[in-house]
Amino acid sequence: MTTVNRALDGVKVLDLSRVLAGPWATQMLADFGADVIKVELPGKGDDTRGWGPPFLKLPDGRDDPQESAYYLCCNRNKRSIAVDLARAEGQALIRKLAAQADIVVENFKVGGLAKYGLDYASLSALNPRLVYCSITGFGQSGPYADRPGYDFVAQGMGGFMSITGEEGGGPLRAGVAMADLSTGNMAMISILVALRHAERTGEGQQIDVSLLDTQIAMLANQASTYLVDGTVPGRMGNRHPTVVPYTTFPCADGVLIIAIGNDGQYRAFCHEMGCPELAEDPRFKLARDRLINREAIEQIVRDLAAPQLRDPLIDRLVRAGVPAGPVNSIKDVFADPFIEARQTVHRYVRDDGVEIPSVAFPGKLSATPADYRHQPPRIGEQTRAVLGDWLALDEADCAALEQSGAVFQR
Repeated sequence: MTTVNRALDGVKVLDLSRVLAGPWATQMLADFGADVIKVELPGKGDDTRGWGPPFLKLPDGRDDPQESAYYLCCNRNKRSIAVDLARAEGQALIRKLAAQADIVVENFKVGGLAKYGLDYASLSALNPRLVYCSITGFGQSGPYADRPGYDFVAQGMGGFMSITGEEGGGPLRAGVAMADLSTGNMAMISILVALRHAERTGEGQQIDVSLLDTQIAMLANQASTYLVDGTVPGRMGNRHPTVVPYTTFPCADGVLIIAIGNDGQYRAFCHEMGCPELAEDPRFKLARDRLINREAIEQIVRDLAAPQLRDPLIDRLVRAGVPAGPVNSIKDVFADPFIEARQTVHRYVRDDGVEIPSVAFPGKLSATPADYRHQPPRIGEQTRAVLGDWLALDEADCAALEQSGAVFQR
């Protein structure tokens, strides 16, 4: 058996988050060896468990109503304990677990955990080295701190929807929850920075990450465009605001992407398409010229692509060093040989024979790769095991907590 060197072995994470941004961050921590304990409410569990169909199929073909595809995408490698936070015994149990933890991640409304004595001030008093990450819609301070926040709202308020969609069309959100996912990534980065500081100094800290802060940061060059000269970017469909030609083009049997990012690629394109004179045309020779004459060069490329078959044209352009590719459906994506070659999908097989597919962590680390040791847990599946591992509680202790209603073991 191959021994996996896990970079975060020994790191203990208490995950009080649900839905997507928090679980996305903690799944990445878990992928690299952290012991992530997902705290769920008995019975209901994470909101996303019920966000289906589709649901995972049981051996008899029925849907498992607590195992939606949405839930499965961001909860692998974790262990689940079911704790009733409304009960004093449940609150006390979380405080004991937090005293043993390196990291707490939560996404309750601002101040929502204070009434349980589970806020940063309360838990850091028990564990001064604790890294405590709070994920909210709008941050711990500011004019919107008390508002509930979802990805859709953040995409709209953060300007993303004003630059997404066809020119002249209405606002569109992205096809996945980009504000949530980006916030999960930012939370992961912030947690690792804070963990490094805590390991060096013994000093923990609270991390305040919000969907709206993150969505604004993700505007990147579009935000910079406005801040530098006051230009308000708008919707451009698939066009790039400053790089031309860089969009989709119809061809004889479909649509392809041609993304010419520099003058060398432009010259290669012209030669490959049999029109080297275009490479020297003063209207298009340099990137700034092509931007000024966008309509003209895009029409020329459109005319060149229109009679071509998509895949042979892509092959020709790629061989010539011109970035190009198809517009795939999700089905097309997972049929691509790239998936197998890059081991993009990991498949768990549960003890009842049910297979659970999962998209792997995209970074390929040579010494400490991501590791897929636990399938996404069912509610309270490891309650007794976790209480034994972290708090040395025995069967009688766990049984008493179950009897009181403070915890649930599946």
